[in-house]
Amino acid sequence: MATYALVLLAAGSSNRLGQPKQLLPVDGKPLIVQMANVALHSQCKRVFVVLGAYQDQIQPHLIASNLTIVQNPLWEEGVASSIRTGVAASEKQIPDLNGIVFMTCDQPFVSPSVIDGLILRKEKTGKPMVASAYRDTMGIPAIFDKKYFPELQKLKGQQGAKKIFSNHRGSVETISFPQGYIDIDTWDDFQLWQHSQGSGERGE
Repeated sequence: MATYALVLLAAGSSNRLGQPKQLLPVDGKPLIVQMANVALHSQCKRVFVVLGAYQDQIQPHLIASNLTIVQNPLWEEGVASSIRTGVAASEKQIPDLNGIVFMTCDQPFVSPSVIDGLILRKEKTGKPMVASAYRDTMGIPAIFDKKYFPELQKLKGQQGAKKIFSNHRGSVETISFPQGYIDIDTWDDFQLWQHSQGSGERGE
């Protein structure tokens, strides 16, 4: 199998929440730890966590030996800066890198099987990009072949994966991830997700 890295985007300031979403408690652990564990249990060779806002508070929780913490000093620019930071770190540290999976720390229904599904679909179809499909859109988690690294490095501001998808629609495959639209931006979002967990509405 080809060599893939996973970049966990976790540099944001959680303005709408009013506190670091990365540190929200989930089963007695910070959310960022839960999501890092998801990444570590996938088939990706290395996991890079991009931090920015609240780095000093978040980093002490990320003690797994096979996690690589990457600081994004330009995090206030937007998500594009974290994507660029993750690509640069991955390319530098993995010479034989074939592709990168991007995920965020606030999509709580992402699981190792979702990540591995992206990889499997890419391997089976030969498509250079595979995105998650939910609510009539394509988004992350998503995997990008190395041929798109230069384009990812040119993203600016709040431009993210969808910018690359729109530029190369014929090169994108998808996997179904109906719960991918659920993310945690506000306290209400967090409470609704916690309620769904208690109701047994868990992701696969």
